[in-house]
Amino acid sequence: MEPLDAKRAGSRVGGPSFSLGNRLARVVWAACWLLLARWTPPVFHPWRALILRAFGARLGRGCRVHASVHIWLPANLDLGDNVLIGPGARLYNQGRIAVGSDSVISQRAHLCASTHDTSDPHFQLVLKPVTIREKCWVAAEAFVGPGVTMGKGSVLAARGALFGDAEAMTIYRGNPAEPIRKRALRAGEA
Repeated sequence: MEPLDAKRAGSRVGGPSFSLGNRLARVVWAACWLLLARWTPPVFHPWRALILRAFGARLGRGCRVHASVHIWLPANLDLGDNVLIGPGARLYNQGRIAVGSDSVISQRAHLCASTHDTSDPHFQLVLKPVTIREKCWVAAEAFVGPGVTMGKGSVLAARGALFGDAEAMTIYRGNPAEPIRKRALRAGEA
């Protein structure tokens, strides 16, 4: 779903960035999540996965999405097998967010799949998908910015802010995040 033209919609001065249909779908989604999932205990992961799938999310087997997670639009979400989305995480998926199998998005982490065109006087919204490959970890309160791809097995340390692609099997930290070392797995646990 593409954003509206910012000049015609007047989104910089309070007009909508998305169609009425998109906005109504998000209202229904938010109400359903609040009434059916937000209050559920941690063990209700299968129930929350069912709700996410009903709203168009694609989830693999064994996904665990906590009740306090904020998801902008489930239809723009792809999760592989055994993905954990921790408490309070924010998936601002105006654009698509894909998280590969066996990855962890820790508590209060923020993934953002959109930005604005700063050369446009109307700040046109631009969708930039976020891709997190298999076996990655986005630690507590970290930020993954628009258009970023995290290579297989990469790690973003707590409160790190990643604005460019992360190489596979590399640990990043800081703001802006910089590589600090290669990730080494114990023998037999790859």
